[in-house]
Amino acid sequence: MQSPSSVPRAEALVDLAAVRHNVAVLREAAPAAQLMAVVKADGYGHGAVEVARAALAGGASWLGVCTLEEAAHLRAAGITAPLLSWLHLPDDDFTDAVAAGVDLSVPSRAHLAAVTAAASRAGRPARVHLKADTGMSRGGAQPAAWPGLLDDAEKAAADGRVEVVAVWSHLANADTPDHPSLDAQAARLTAAWEAARERGFAPIRHLANAAATLTRPDLHFDLVRPGIAVYGLDPLGRPVGETALRPAMTLRARVALVKRVPAGEGVSYGHEWTAPRDTTLALVPLGYADGVPRRLSGRMRVLLGGALRPVVGRVSMDQVVVDCEDGTGVREGDTAVFFGPGANGEPTAQDWADELGTIHYEIVTGVHLRRVTRTHIGAAE
Repeated sequence: MQSPSSVPRAEALVDLAAVRHNVAVLREAAPAAQLMAVVKADGYGHGAVEVARAALAGGASWLGVCTLEEAAHLRAAGITAPLLSWLHLPDDDFTDAVAAGVDLSVPSRAHLAAVTAAASRAGRPARVHLKADTGMSRGGAQPAAWPGLLDDAEKAAADGRVEVVAVWSHLANADTPDHPSLDAQAARLTAAWEAARERGFAPIRHLANAAATLTRPDLHFDLVRPGIAVYGLDPLGRPVGETALRPAMTLRARVALVKRVPAGEGVSYGHEWTAPRDTTLALVPLGYADGVPRRLSGRMRVLLGGALRPVVGRVSMDQVVVDCEDGTGVREGDTAVFFGPGANGEPTAQDWADELGTIHYEIVTGVHLRRVTRTHIGAAE
């Protein structure tokens, strides 16, 4: 355990042992499928390289990212595990990705042409996952466009420039496990997969995200792709303690100043809060420039000095003010926990999301690392 003086001014503490635990929970939920840990967006704010290594140690066999740059970052760190990158422009240069053995999602004939050209330049076949639009209407080929995409894939494979590894899609309503669209999307995916098999390909199928991994074993197919659950946040929004997942991130900062103010003193911009009594205030250097939403002004608490204490007045760009009443147990340099796993009574990312009417994804990816130090603990020996 870190002593108070060793805690940075503001810190996102990431427990990699929790990541390994969460991956093991997900592996148990989908024992017959391979598991891809999604580490896009810098590992949902947790650190892509460190989380990737922890996830692989916990039982993941694949990694997933959004961009070519994210894939290159993992390869540059020496991570050689199977790696899928899935959101690209059709005029991107895929040469380095193909050369590095990065699997590429292909949602259209234009994308496939770019990937095939890159394979020629790289001097090796490109590994592609053909993406079908099964009803989310984002990426992927519509059913009417699927035969044409297969035509081009068949030609590219015959030329030795493409290996069709998978047919895949993404669920729109997996957080509602009995939503009828899940079965409809699975049926469309299976039809697309069978059409690929009729062309002589032997691709795997993958569809399930974190929510479907935990709740719909019939949709696991060959590979599952959990994202948010890897980080210990429940994809169904259930409170901490109702699942086996362990949140990995704790956001905290040290108290910069403690002072007594008399009753009637206004606090922060606009004096939206006025001290109703003589009280002790603690100034904590973490604000909306660091990822504390301004909309939480007057609606949040922090764990400080062994007690949950309200943040009063507006959340500022750089700081918040905490009402500590008589000041018992609060000193300058103490650590205020903004959110964490909840095991010690601190707020959780889910609590913030519930208060704001959003999702916990936005909370953890919203932590800004320009002034917040990210520290990893619990790395495997």
